[in-house]
Amino acid sequence: MKTTETPAPLPAESGAPITKTDVRPPPVREKKEGTVLNVFSHGVLVIWAFMVVMPLLWAVMTSFKDDRSIFSSPWSLPDSLHFDNWSRAWTQANMSDYFLNTVLVVGGSLIGTLVLGSMAAYVLARFDFPGNRFIYYLFIGGMSFPIMLALVPLFYVVNNMGLLNTIHGLILVYIAYSLPFTVFFLTAFFRTLPTSIAEAAFVDGASHSRTFFQIMLPMAKPGLISVGIFNFLGQWNQYMLPTVLNTDPDKRVLTQGLVQLAVSQGYKGDWSGLFAGLVMAMLPVLAAYIVFQRQVVQGLTAGALK
Repeated sequence: MKTTETPAPLPAESGAPITKTDVRPPPVREKKEGTVLNVFSHGVLVIWAFMVVMPLLWAVMTSFKDDRSIFSSPWSLPDSLHFDNWSRAWTQANMSDYFLNTVLVVGGSLIGTLVLGSMAAYVLARFDFPGNRFIYYLFIGGMSFPIMLALVPLFYVVNNMGLLNTIHGLILVYIAYSLPFTVFFLTAFFRTLPTSIAEAAFVDGASHSRTFFQIMLPMAKPGLISVGIFNFLGQWNQYMLPTVLNTDPDKRVLTQGLVQLAVSQGYKGDWSGLFAGLVMAMLPVLAAYIVFQRQVVQGLTAGALK
């Protein structure tokens, strides 16, 4: 009968104690540098957040004050909530009409921009044809073209087409203004999506349009939401284009209405109503970003995670 004997450990050499050499403590210097860097970055973020949030809170607080309190104690809390500022801005200052016009213009232009931009980006990202790169770089060039240089010819083009001082004319201009960035963003996003699903759909007999609308477009939802938020911010706060192309008082948008409210009575303007209208214009933007914040982050980081 054989037995397995455990060999005896070798004796340690004289003067050389047995230690664990594979476990080493991290360098103290690197740990200190990382801690200093984290403290510095967090401090910068706190300062930046304070600079961004404080003006917003001050505007909301001022919208509930009367005109006398705005100038006598601008940094104090309101003695009472003056909700009549909001009602006065909504009715007497015609902010309700400006709000409705802005919703119509931005809503129509946002839908048109996402539909046309996603279709163009999908073709440029998935199909090779003569002139593909040339068309793509034309869209890239549109991003670098200053809008100030196009105002005068754009005015005459819109006027000759009979679209001056119209809602649908402003929608078409907003779409053309937002398409370059939309195509640039979505082209890079469509390139990160897997091609095997689209190829499987083609094998099953699906057409190009059905593959795009039923398969590829739902997969690009994070990118669509991200670029939609960016376009929404730019179109909602647009002032130069409606000022040049929309001179009808009945079709003014929110940015034009706020300027009109500020200069309507000169130095005796309705400051409390102005701040109330300003908060009204900010609320939809803040609400849209808060609701779709997670989708925006997913859309921005999707290409990096592939």
